[in-house]
Amino acid sequence: MGIDDITSKAKEFLESDQVKGMLDSEQAEDISDKVLEAVAEAADKVTGGKFSDQIEDVKSNIDGAIGTDRD
Repeated sequence: MGIDDITSKAKEFLESDQVKGMLDSEQAEDISDKVLEAVAEAADKVTGGKFSDQIEDVKSNIDGAIGTDRD
């Protein structure tokens, strides 16, 4: 499973109506920012920085779909 597959599945999951309602909150924004940053840092470390741009793109896409801080 590649980065594109993960991005596609995450987007599909986040677009469901039930999930949208739960994720559209200030609390979800705060939690997601912390989790996404930690996961992105871990992924970057594991890959030796080889996929930094792709990891940042995935992080940004997910962050834009969660909470109240929309791009």
